[in-house]
Amino acid sequence: MKIEKRWIISFIIISIVCITGAFWPTVTENNYVLSEFGTTDHIVPADVAWMLTSCCLVLIMTPGLSFFYGGMVGKKNVISTMLQSFICLGVVTLLWVTVGFSLAFGDPVGFGSGEHFYSFFGNPTTFAFMDYVGVLPHKKLASTIPFMLFALFQMKFAIIAPAIITGSFAERVRFISYLIFISLFTIFIYAPLCHAVWYPTGVLGSYFGVKDFAGGTVVHMSSGFAALAGVLVLGKRKNSLHIPTNIPFVLLGTGMLWFGWFGFNAGSALAANGTAAMAFATTTTSSAAAMLTWVFFDRMNGRKVSALGACIGAVVGLVAITPAAGYVSVPESMFFGFITALVSNYVVNCSFSRRFDDTLDVFACHGVGGIMGMILTAIFAHGEKASLLHGGWNVFMHHMIALVLVSIFTFFGAYFLFKVTNFIIPLRVSEESEHIGLDLSQHDETLDPKMLAVPETQYH
Repeated sequence: MKIEKRWIISFIIISIVCITGAFWPTVTENNYVLSEFGTTDHIVPADVAWMLTSCCLVLIMTPGLSFFYGGMVGKKNVISTMLQSFICLGVVTLLWVTVGFSLAFGDPVGFGSGEHFYSFFGNPTTFAFMDYVGVLPHKKLASTIPFMLFALFQMKFAIIAPAIITGSFAERVRFISYLIFISLFTIFIYAPLCHAVWYPTGVLGSYFGVKDFAGGTVVHMSSGFAALAGVLVLGKRKNSLHIPTNIPFVLLGTGMLWFGWFGFNAGSALAANGTAAMAFATTTTSSAAAMLTWVFFDRMNGRKVSALGACIGAVVGLVAITPAAGYVSVPESMFFGFITALVSNYVVNCSFSRRFDDTLDVFACHGVGGIMGMILTAIFAHGEKASLLHGGWNVFMHHMIALVLVSIFTFFGAYFLFKVTNFIIPLRVSEESEHIGLDLSQHDETLDPKMLAVPETQYH
């Protein structure tokens, strides 16, 4: 069998990266360490234990997402859809280690000076191959845990963001093209947005005052708008009607996501403290409210109560509370889940949405959920002049401006990256491959053993 050049190039790239790692000099001691890092005496063991646990919880969300998505697609595309989420564990991890973490949290690159310095992204060489990232705590970013633990925790967020996008173009994307896109997305959209919101001098967090406790803007809005861009670039499937293959998979995936989300939100306190406990409580309350709202609203509109609807509602509630998890009360979190479930349900079922083939309604759930979460955070967040209801009219207006800027950046940025990817290698599989199913045409695997008896064809 002839090996295509694209796979040879891919193997060469991974070989160069891994071999470089073997000879990369370990850098730990110099003036940078002395000025930016504390000593091991500043480490709080309880915080370390909780953050190690949170890392594990957030990690399990990606396999959970693969079950969540895999159960929703047609029988011919289950394996490919699940693999598209799962492969992010490999691709984004190596990107994060080599350059991604530096782009997100490296020395700031921006404009201004002193207290009025605002940055857009990090210097890609600051923590390349995890230089200076070790057991010492970072004074500005994570003052009570090893800096390596902070880097790993943030890596799990970077992994699941592109995985979320996959649901929008399921059943029609070429696997190698998808790998190229998620690499570009991580480097050019996710990492800069992460820096702009969460780095101390980041332009969105510092200048606009954007409050994003655990990633409603950074993760869900970015992936939601990227999903919408992907739908427009790839176009509709030849057969957009399918029956979900395995609803128990969806239930399992939802349970894993809900369980992992406690690390996602409560872990974002970066400490074992009261804020983490409050985020833990608001997370589950919002999800519960959204799940029930979704199924009852479905019934009011003549649709049966379904396990699929309950699962989607629960996830929408988790998305909605993410940016505000540590900033609002438990009763307020119920409203977050309630109102976001109504809006998202309407978007999923409105006739306008049906004009686009967003396979698993990623934009309607994650994009709209992230938007609603950002708006509601700007209204309800506690603290003096922290939000609209607490005297922060300017904060609210800045949030709305930032929302528009993030939407434009993530949508058009992703649209451009999809076009670049398509120029390098066509994004969409052939019509024959789509008909056969991506499991068989892309991976030579299938849930139906009878399909393996089909003569090999020139599908790509």
